[in-house]
Amino acid sequence: MNTPTHDLLAHFWFGVMGLMLVFYVITDGFDLGAGLLSLFTPEERDRDQIFGAIGHVWDANETWLVVLGGAMFGAFPEAYALLLHTLYVPVMALIASLILRGAAIEFRHAAHNKRGWDIAFGIGSLGAAASQGVVLGSVITGLAPGGLNAAFIAVAALGVVSGYALLGATYMIKKAGGDMVRASRRQAWWCVSATVACAALLTAATLLLPQIGHEHWRQPAVFPLLAVLGALSAAAIALLAHGLFTGSERTPFRASVALFVFSFSGLAVSLFPDLVPGRLAIADAASDTSTLVFMLCGIGLIFPVMVGYNLYQYHVFRGRVQLNH
Repeated sequence: MNTPTHDLLAHFWFGVMGLMLVFYVITDGFDLGAGLLSLFTPEERDRDQIFGAIGHVWDANETWLVVLGGAMFGAFPEAYALLLHTLYVPVMALIASLILRGAAIEFRHAAHNKRGWDIAFGIGSLGAAASQGVVLGSVITGLAPGGLNAAFIAVAALGVVSGYALLGATYMIKKAGGDMVRASRRQAWWCVSATVACAALLTAATLLLPQIGHEHWRQPAVFPLLAVLGALSAAAIALLAHGLFTGSERTPFRASVALFVFSFSGLAVSLFPDLVPGRLAIADAASDTSTLVFMLCGIGLIFPVMVGYNLYQYHVFRGRVQLNH
């Protein structure tokens, strides 16, 4: 039987996991995006700038995904079992893609002909982004089968790919030099167009989903909050377009990060109080109270260290990429 204390802890852990997901999406999102954009970068010198920009930070960024998986296993074991069982294929594809990325970026340093490893890294980045999109779309649709849900999942996968590519392109605007900056600006225009189109389609389709659009979104306390988040997302898109048009170095990336933060905040509001709409509620999926308290002590020690380390590495490797040749 759930107690008020247990429900409070379960909802708190939902917020903590949401925050960890945002950190992962922003940090690993830009290096996944930069990696998949390397597939469309023909010049090796330009690809060297991409790898130089993310080479010192990509592995630490993925730490958030490991911690997120561990937190779900401990705090919400029923959700962990349900998602891993139902989404075994995309989860295994995600892990395989991340392994391919890790091998490719390490072996390219010693390779005489780097193009093959560059392609492998780009494919791994694309596979990881698409797999995460499949997981996201499946969760929003409540893991339900059907042709319309499959179409929704496909658009979600495309949206995550284009969104990560947007983060990667805007990140390279502030990290690269020369022709690579101009190429990144052109790619950012295409990516923001695709991301906005996918977001609009997914929003319209979510209105038709019974567990979210028919029930949750129509609650009086939910719609005004979603409207505010939607307005903030529109403002971030406008700021992003303005930064690209005026040639700003840092504004496009900051606006892209803001767009992701507002979008994932809207996702959290849409899912709450469920983890999987219509299948699993937050309070019902949570571990017992003592486990949640014990994990809270651990995350209280780990979380500041991870945030501090991320901030420190970005400070150390700030500035534009400097190539040795």
